[in-house]
Amino acid sequence: MYEHGTERTAKNAAAYRLGMTMTEWACRSLLGLGQTHHLELGGPIPDLSETFKDPKRTLPDLWGRHEAEEMYWLIEAKGGSVGVDTLRKGWAQLEAGSKVLGSYKHRIVLVGASVRPGDDLFLTIDHDLHPGEPPLPPAGSGADDAAVGPGNLEDHLGDSDDALIGAARAQMLAYLALRSAPASQLRTVPVPADRASRHRRSGLTTPLENDDLTLAMRADARGSALHIESHTLRAQIRSFGLDDFLTCRIPGTEVHLGMSRKLFAACARLHEEDLAIARSTPGLRAEDQPALDQGLSDEAQEIQRLTQRRIFREQQEEARPRLRPLLRDAYERGAASDWSDLLRRPQEPELDLEGDEGLLEAATPETYLAVSRYDLPPARG
Repeated sequence: MYEHGTERTAKNAAAYRLGMTMTEWACRSLLGLGQTHHLELGGPIPDLSETFKDPKRTLPDLWGRHEAEEMYWLIEAKGGSVGVDTLRKGWAQLEAGSKVLGSYKHRIVLVGASVRPGDDLFLTIDHDLHPGEPPLPPAGSGADDAAVGPGNLEDHLGDSDDALIGAARAQMLAYLALRSAPASQLRTVPVPADRASRHRRSGLTTPLENDDLTLAMRADARGSALHIESHTLRAQIRSFGLDDFLTCRIPGTEVHLGMSRKLFAACARLHEEDLAIARSTPGLRAEDQPALDQGLSDEAQEIQRLTQRRIFREQQEEARPRLRPLLRDAYERGAASDWSDLLRRPQEPELDLEGDEGLLEAATPETYLAVSRYDLPPARG
């Protein structure tokens, strides 16, 4: 898409998504950072939020709080044909953000995801440490997702509407992948219905393939399945303390993603609201951009993109008070909904009680992840 794109706006969009995707992977999967947040919504320090939102400032893309390092991270993502000049601009953005953050202890991180002729992709990661005051303790309440406290947002869904909004937004791509998958590729897998049993016991997830509780519940359900008609089995598994999460294999990979009815319903409602914002904002969607935009310089297009993103994010935040009860209602109603209703399809996905011995499974309170054990790299000696 990027190398052979025929017009500049498509290449810029591909470069942005490539840079953000690889940056999230590098910072969260490789370097242990938790949830990231868009800096244009306001930074980690409430008193400085308006400064971070100032459209006249060219600041980094993201911020997060690294629990192990006990410091803030400011992150800039670059993607596409990332050369020295692009990296210098990114570093200047980070230094500008660092000045705003001031005396608080933080690390600035620049990730460049570069595509080169021949379909090669490689990353560069530059960083610098700024010592100072420790991060502020999470607030007890507030509009920002960070206000719900440290750790996984899913740990706070029962008592925080803001955590629910944040979790639904964080899982939106997984929701869209499930929502658009062909019916033949969807299935549901049984996991313990008690959310407390899936609080993290190893990293960010709870492994299931060696979890005694999960194995025992699934064995009981399989034994009873021999005496229960298939169309009633799904309702009966709850008597065994199980819930069924919708899953599918992501095409071209051996990764299986899934989520609960409740989170799926919340994501669906949030997606509807986001689409309404996009439709009501002239020029926000790519297909609404005037043809004259193609004559803008790369720098002008970057400014335009940032401006449109700020408008969209600001409208999302303005809608937050109205979204809280809407998403809470969708989340609670989702528990009693059939998957056919949530998917708006006539047929229920197949319930898989047998499982796949080749999968390594894990779950959070509301999400599911599995990978093929045969595609993992060998253990280091």
